[in-house]
Amino acid sequence: MLLIHCPYCGESRSELEFRWAGEAHIARPENIAEISDEAFAEYFFIRDNTKGIAWERWRHIHGCGRFFNTIRDTVSDKFLLSYKAGLARQPVPGASEPVEGDAA
Repeated sequence: MLLIHCPYCGESRSELEFRWAGEAHIARPENIAEISDEAFAEYFFIRDNTKGIAWERWRHIHGCGRFFNTIRDTVSDKFLLSYKAGLARQPVPGASEPVEGDAA
């Protein structure tokens, strides 16, 4: 069983209380009504599906109900960091060098 830390509730809880909500930090197009069908498909459907370090969005459905972001290693399934939604992409804790996609 995975333990996931909710940055709003302040404690780690069972994975059964949470739902994965996709890749984190996806920027919505400024005027979505005016973009091409290809650009809309790119925004709405295409994701990285990273093997290794991934920035993800989760929701604490059986707790506070809020969305938050995590950094998770998809190979080991280990959560490295949980942080509040709305914050900028956080650096990987303990990494001596920037990881691909890491905030500079």
